[in-house]
Amino acid sequence: MARMSPSTNRFDPYRTFRFKVKWDGQYVAGLSKMGALKRSTEMVEFREAGENITSRKLPGKSKYDAVTLEAGVTYDTAFEDWANLVNDFASHSITSLGEFRKNVILDVFNEAGQKALSYTLYRAWVSEYQALPDLDAGANAVAITTVKIEYESFERDTAVVERQGPARIG
Repeated sequence: MARMSPSTNRFDPYRTFRFKVKWDGQYVAGLSKMGALKRSTEMVEFREAGENITSRKLPGKSKYDAVTLEAGVTYDTAFEDWANLVNDFASHSITSLGEFRKNVILDVFNEAGQKALSYTLYRAWVSEYQALPDLDAGANAVAITTVKIEYESFERDTAVVERQGPARIG
């Protein structure tokens, strides 16, 4: 596997607020928050015959934690449209598998607005959908819609590297 050459001029980590998420070739409008990408692997312990004083440890099954996306409620119906593909409310059944699973792309940008990292979440689908938050006439809050996405794996796009050169301001 080819190694990426790191930027030798970069000392600070990337900021968490410079990101975009897209599926079906379109960025999601109004996205304000995304949960962490996380993979964990179970440990399998076994003892070998004749050497049962110590045990050996091997990697077992890997699992990928669900990701939650939050966006301000706007005219954009991307969350609702995708969530509605999981259940066909007219026939009370699940639709075909090919329709509700999508590959989701997460792009992270540096301070100059240049794409620095990109990840693909494979075979993602919506397991929870919140159309509206609690409504309170006395509050000073923004209405947020939420989807919880289950996916089978994620992979970093190693072809995306931070560009070198003068930084763009703005």
